[in-house]
Amino acid sequence: MTAPVTDGATIGPAIEAQGLTKEFGRILALDRLDLEVPRGSIFGLLGPNGAGKTTTIRILTGLARPTAGSASVAGVKVGLDQPELRRRLGYLDQDPRFYGWMTGRELLELIGRLHGLSGPELRARVGEMLERTGLTAAAGRRIGGYSGGMRQRLGIAQALLHRPQLLFLDEPVSSLDPEGRRDLLELIAGLRGEATVVFSSHVLSDVERICDRVAILHRGRLVTEGSLEELLAAHARPIYRLAPAAGQDAQVGDLVARLRAAPWTTDVAATAGLVRVTVSDPDLAAGAVLPLVVASGVVLESFERARPTLEEVFLELVGPPAADQLDGRGFVRPREVADR
Repeated sequence: MTAPVTDGATIGPAIEAQGLTKEFGRILALDRLDLEVPRGSIFGLLGPNGAGKTTTIRILTGLARPTAGSASVAGVKVGLDQPELRRRLGYLDQDPRFYGWMTGRELLELIGRLHGLSGPELRARVGEMLERTGLTAAAGRRIGGYSGGMRQRLGIAQALLHRPQLLFLDEPVSSLDPEGRRDLLELIAGLRGEATVVFSSHVLSDVERICDRVAILHRGRLVTEGSLEELLAAHARPIYRLAPAAGQDAQVGDLVARLRAAPWTTDVAATAGLVRVTVSDPDLAAGAVLPLVVASGVVLESFERARPTLEEVFLELVGPPAADQLDGRGFVRPREVADR
């Protein structure tokens, strides 16, 4: 992909937001969001359904007006009627709808013409995007016959066609099967360094796989933001995983009791033939776990110090919902303006 335009919009952060708030009647969908997204990053906007991710993206792309606050994207102040903003960004909705009677090539040609492309340049861009998204062989087929993964790849192709500086992807892999999810995540990861990508998802493992920075939203509020490594180092506790050989129930029970009594453990769980030990002092635990295993007479099939995961960070920061946060169906209810 050719580098995007290099004007004043490439100086400073790709996105700056201050106090973004969005109210829908009594519902407080977004509550005073401050956000800064570095240029060239793949930025994960993480949170459960209803956290405010789509609302944030719709405001930043100029599709919705904030109740309060302000933001700029690629140096352009966000607003509902900003042609320059549309020129500088690409967008893929979480549920893209295309004309099923069109072919993939026809759709991209239409999108290209809407962006002012024509002639050889339009044909070259369409061919480039079809090849990049693996749709060249299907370019002449009607979109109505495309699989879910193919439609999502076509959505990324149309969003990239005009070579935007920023690409917003709202839950792009949530409805795909494992193979389709893998292929699309690889495609998104390949954009690193060519455009700033804002990738929203409620699937933590997807965000962890491709994003270098993460913002966690919960019930409309920003919980934390930072590089993935910073968040893992600051919030995820070290974990050891022990896999005892079969037929040692008594010995494993003794080992679990010894581990729970140790001052450097914060949690010990034994399930499905695996002992999971969360520790507060990894240096002390490194030299103390195995002596307890030996003292208990347990034979291990494997022993490892596991890398902390983004899921563990999320659970530590957000935790389970309180009873007053649940509606009558067991779902987390939105925050209300009166909850401020």
